[in-house]
Amino acid sequence: MKHLSILGSTGSIGTQTLEIVRQFPNEFKVVGLSTNKNSELLLKQIKEFKPKAVAIMDKSKVDNLLNFSSCQVYSGIEGLNKIATLNEADTVVNALVGSIGIEPTYNAIRARKNIALANKETFVAAGSVIMEEAKKNNVKLMPIDSEHSAIFQCLNGENIKEVSKITITCSGGPFRNYTKEQLENVNAQDALKHPTWNMGNKITIDSATLMNKGLEVIEAHWLYGIDYEKIKVVIHPQSIVHSLVEFADKSVIAQLGIPDMKIPIQYALTYPRRFLSSNPQLDLAKIKTLDFKEPDFEMFPCLKYAYEAGNVGGILPAAMNAANETAVYAFLENKIRFLDIPRLIRKMMAEHSIIKNPTLKDILETDRKVKETTKDIIEKEMVVEN
Repeated sequence: MKHLSILGSTGSIGTQTLEIVRQFPNEFKVVGLSTNKNSELLLKQIKEFKPKAVAIMDKSKVDNLLNFSSCQVYSGIEGLNKIATLNEADTVVNALVGSIGIEPTYNAIRARKNIALANKETFVAAGSVIMEEAKKNNVKLMPIDSEHSAIFQCLNGENIKEVSKITITCSGGPFRNYTKEQLENVNAQDALKHPTWNMGNKITIDSATLMNKGLEVIEAHWLYGIDYEKIKVVIHPQSIVHSLVEFADKSVIAQLGIPDMKIPIQYALTYPRRFLSSNPQLDLAKIKTLDFKEPDFEMFPCLKYAYEAGNVGGILPAAMNAANETAVYAFLENKIRFLDIPRLIRKMMAEHSIIKNPTLKDILETDRKVKETTKDIIEKEMVVEN
């Protein structure tokens, strides 16, 4: 039986992880849970799964948990770190959104917990630090992203040195057929209407800008040690083929499946075993057609910026990620326009000084500073007329 601490248990990935736990009660025991501020749902999860300890980022809601639960309650980033390093846990599921996931992942690795990681920002901002610690502590990193789970499965039993190309697929988001003029006028409600996946708000906006795919390119680089020129992105609206790996002999292995995040979550939790899933089977005859096309880097420059940041390396991916995170939340709050997101990212990347071999402290400080600067620019220079 695996003992799980789930960071971000009330979000999209967190709640789907708990669905897997419900299906296999003899395989998993929940020992830790955390939320940002959803104390009501966390209380329901405490009642059902009876964890040893929980954490809530919003310290003003701690009393809600203390008054109605008997488990240990922590708060803030210190609380996240407590849940990530619980003695009772052997596996930490990081389902947090944004750079807040970096520090607890780092501490979980140092505590020698295996990691099931959905928080791609951890790899984007701190890939070198995370991989170094994972190697040092002999910790297993299992990707939850459908694309990286697919790559992992395609590479299983293969020699990484014989890989000539990795192709990550991308739905293209809700605006894949829009013109530049149309993009000028889209709003958050439009961007949240993803045509294929049911995800949280931040990742859905990232999907609309194609930054999500850019983050995944950087994540793939760190997870599999593949050079950026060997990592390609292709638009695949049906989201059935999740990734492909081409080898030196030009043979290609692809992983396919219906677009449901519970499939890669279950794989990450049960590996190296495979359990019977309650999901419907893939029926290619019903789908009939699988389409692929090149992404438009000019229409969706966030993907281009991610490749640039990855190739430069050092602290730049952390700066890019912080600017993106801040811009996305501003867009969700109707403070900026859709096309202001890449403009802000470009500005912060251009102005940021490079640190070649950043420490965790450097990364967290850069994240803080870039977010503050980006917020200042939004408040002083960008006003959306309603």
